[in-house]
Amino acid sequence: MNKPVRRIAIFCGLLVFALLLRDNWLQYVQAEDLQKHKNNRRVLIARYNQARGNIFVDGGSTAITGSVETKDSADFKYKRTYKNGEMWAPVTGYASQVYGANQIEKLEDGILTGDDDRLFFNRTVDMFTGKEKKGGDVITTLNSKAQKAAFEGLGNKKGAVAAIDPRTGKILALASTPSYDPSTIAGHKDEKAWTALTSKKNTDTPMLNRALRQTYPPGSTFKVVTAAAALEDGKYSSIDEKTDSPLPWRLPLSSKNLENEGPIPCENATLREALRVSCNTVFGKLGDDLRKDKMREQAEKFGFNDPEIDTPVRAAESVYPEEMDRPSNAMSAIGQYDTRATPLQMAMVAAAIANDGKLMEPYMVDKLRAPNLNVIEQHSPKELRQAVSSDTAHKLQDMMETVVATGTGTKAQIQGVTVGGKTGTAQHGVANSKNPYAWFISYAKGNDGSPVAVAVVIEGSDTTRDDIAGGRLAAPIARDVMKAVLDSEKK
Repeated sequence: MNKPVRRIAIFCGLLVFALLLRDNWLQYVQAEDLQKHKNNRRVLIARYNQARGNIFVDGGSTAITGSVETKDSADFKYKRTYKNGEMWAPVTGYASQVYGANQIEKLEDGILTGDDDRLFFNRTVDMFTGKEKKGGDVITTLNSKAQKAAFEGLGNKKGAVAAIDPRTGKILALASTPSYDPSTIAGHKDEKAWTALTSKKNTDTPMLNRALRQTYPPGSTFKVVTAAAALEDGKYSSIDEKTDSPLPWRLPLSSKNLENEGPIPCENATLREALRVSCNTVFGKLGDDLRKDKMREQAEKFGFNDPEIDTPVRAAESVYPEEMDRPSNAMSAIGQYDTRATPLQMAMVAAAIANDGKLMEPYMVDKLRAPNLNVIEQHSPKELRQAVSSDTAHKLQDMMETVVATGTGTKAQIQGVTVGGKTGTAQHGVANSKNPYAWFISYAKGNDGSPVAVAVVIEGSDTTRDDIAGGRLAAPIARDVMKAVLDSEKK
């Protein structure tokens, strides 16, 4: 071979080598990034070329999603549909031909489209049998009756409800209002609906999942955490022992007194009585006596300051502040200042108390199921931590049950059922200029422990600025959700 031909052969060999190198780089290194690239329309077309698997509630007996063939698109054969979309949007999220997906629709997309590696056998069988590719199903922990009670209870109010089974951590209801119907943005011609939902002018923010992604000052519902810290620290051994709580009580390092809501019997009140009538002075002083580190440690045992609570949808971080002075800590101890909590977090507090101090990991995906109905993944309940001792939990239960029996939470009573709860009304706006947030947290006891704990928050109300607001507005919603779960347990 002469020299010029040899050079050409070497050059061509280098070109082939470079081509093979580039091909392998694309297939094995960049493949996943290219597949997920926003401009890769082929993946989107493939996703909607077959019906998605469904999301189920009630243990897998009721589908809350579906798919329908579209006739107005050359690229997309199927479009996602939702049953009672507004009610279930905080659970499902949306799957759109144009705007992608979120929440369970996104997190379990591989199962729902059938592309998950665990469905390889199913895809292979379908290929040889000539069947259309199918997606798998997601079986959630949600209870449709509890969800309906939560959604209808909120009605036209802006707020949220989270309900948990304290024994397992199963999320039983997750409602947020105002809401939206994901079906309205599922197609490729739904730009108008999307713009209306996402516009900054839409102050209702219907696509915000308030149960998981919005934090609020928890107000007096946080007093159960302060009571837990005091009991765990040994500050008081009995809930019927008089506390060292002068009235009036001046905030430390301040010229101002911490006020109660009206002339309630808070001077040296017992922990039981202080929670029953919701004494700011008692719990503010307790927080100051314990100091911020002990208060924060107790709050964190219930789940505060944890940025990684996944349900699998990640919840916003609930916060008990780390850096603050003594008066700020006293205000934080009654659920004000910079203390913030999601409804899910406050449901976790109630659940841990109801479950004898044991806090279970909250979750709402129970099973993943292949198209042939084989279960490919089953969630197992997991204990996060012991939030308080069982002795402390029983004392807190006694206190919360007194609140419902004769205190500010009587509207949560259920005939023949033991219910524990705590009302709360949190300041809202500069100098408390806006209508307060109304809160209620609770649990109900059945024949086999406590099957449900609930947190309800309503963002605005025109009721008085005291715990009656939480008792009037939020407690009846919690009662109806608890009753729906208890009725389901009987069957």
